[in-house]
Amino acid sequence: MPRYIAFLRGVSPMNAKMPELKACFEAAGFAEVRTLLSSGNVAFSSRTLAETELVRSAELAMQSGLGRAFGTFIRSAAQLQALIVADHYADFDIDRGAKRVVTFLREAAPPGIALPSARDGARVLKVVGREVYSAYLPGPKGPVFMSLLERHFGADITTRTLETVRKCAAA
Repeated sequence: MPRYIAFLRGVSPMNAKMPELKACFEAAGFAEVRTLLSSGNVAFSSRTLAETELVRSAELAMQSGLGRAFGTFIRSAAQLQALIVADHYADFDIDRGAKRVVTFLREAAPPGIALPSARDGARVLKVVGREVYSAYLPGPKGPVFMSLLERHFGADITTRTLETVRKCAAA
């Protein structure tokens, strides 16, 4: 069975317990369910289904089991591995201390977005399909890259560090 990763928007240990989240995905009929890093990353196996069906099943199960659903963005482990191998950051001069982040969109971004876009040490670098690649220097103003991302792509997105994406792709 193919392996998938669900990236859930807005999950933290304060608003969702990982064992309960895991139980929701199992109740949805997914196999080999594993939560990762306590921040809304769920690896699972499922017979090949359309991504929209996987999202709908996961969100319905969360609503039933938790009383709420989190925005769900699903990619196959193979898609994530290809994203990592492609190294979309290679064409950019990124400070050694910068965090690389990947933002997941539901659909491909509309054409004509002027990139790179920068603010306070954060840069939105590139869009490829349904993923946006950014980098930021951690600083006292917090994650300013999120306001850049939301300005360009709206609030219905979710973002992970490249390190988290690597860990999820291997799960």
